[in-house]
Amino acid sequence: MQDQEFMKEAVRLAHKNVLENNGGPFGSVVVHKGRIIGKGYNQVTSLNDPTAHAEVQAIRQACKFLNSYQLTDCVIYTSCEPCPMCIGAIYWARPKAVYYACTKEDAANIGFDDHFIYNELSLPIEQRRLEMNQLTIEQDQLPFQAWESSKSRIEY
Repeated sequence: MQDQEFMKEAVRLAHKNVLENNGGPFGSVVVHKGRIIGKGYNQVTSLNDPTAHAEVQAIRQACKFLNSYQLTDCVIYTSCEPCPMCIGAIYWARPKAVYYACTKEDAANIGFDDHFIYNELSLPIEQRRLEMNQLTIEQDQLPFQAWESSKSRIEY
C-alpha cells in the first residue's frame, strides 16, 4: 500500500464512525513495514472516555500487536491533525512519521477547537484556567527513589 491508501483508510474509519454514531469524525491507522497493525476511531462518547481518540486507540492496538510500548519503525496516518493529547501520545510512542489529512483549523470550523489547550499550555501554571497545585507529603519522592535505584527498570 502507498501513503494515499493508508490515508484513505484513516478517512474511511472516520467517516464510518460518524455514520455509525460512535463518536467524532476522526480515524487513524498505524503502519509497520507496509502493513496496517493498528486502527482507531474516535470513541469518546460511545465509551465515555475522553482519551479514546482515534490516534490513541490506534497506538494502543499497534503496541499490543508488536508487544512493545514504542512504534519506532511505524508511521501514523490520521484523518486530522492530532490534538495536544494525541501529539503527546504520539511522541511517547516514537513513530518515525505522522501524516494527517485535515488541519486543526478544519476541525475548529466544525466545533473541535483545541486552540484553548495550546494556549493554556503556553501559560505559567498559576495563570491557567484549570487550578493546579503542588501538594507535597512525607515520602512523596519514594517512588522516584525506587525507580532510580531499580536494577530491573526498563527505560522509555
